Amino acid sequence: MGTATQTSLPFSEIVKVRFRDMDAQGHLYFANYMVYADEVLGSYMEELGLGAMNPHKLPCLIFTVNIHCDYVDEIGGNAEVNVCVGYSRLGNSSADAAFELYDNARGTLLAKGGLTQVFVDPDTRKSIPIPAFFKAGIVEQQPDITGASTI
Repeated sequence: MGTATQTSLPFSEIVKVRFRDMDAQGHLYFANYMVYADEVLGSYMEELGLGAMNPHKLPCLIFTVNIHCDYVDEIGGNAEVNVCVGYSRLGNSSADAAFELYDNARGTLLAKGGLTQVFVDPDTRKSIPIPAFFKAGIVEQQPDITGASTI
């Protein structure tokens, strides 16, 4: 069993580092830190009712318009990464998500960062308000979120 991590983010999943995820130095390829974060954020969004796996049934599309990641430590193959995600800001038509990745065995921080999502109309590709049910779900999970009063 892994070591507990210190995070305020409400959702997490464990991802096992596969051989294909590593670089020539034998540790997790830097871009895969963001891939892991994006995959787990997608699971969190699914839990909140916005099922990205079937985009034709969604009330909107979600464009990622900015992403940043601070690399802190390395992790090798066959290790488990505890990927923690949540939201740090809710606007009218955009939201900032945050992520933290931890070595599940040691509990040490591997990387942290965030991304900005813009919610858009599938036909016009113009920004629209974040769906009310999704915004309400985020606020229910994270009542202290910045921008929550804009619902």
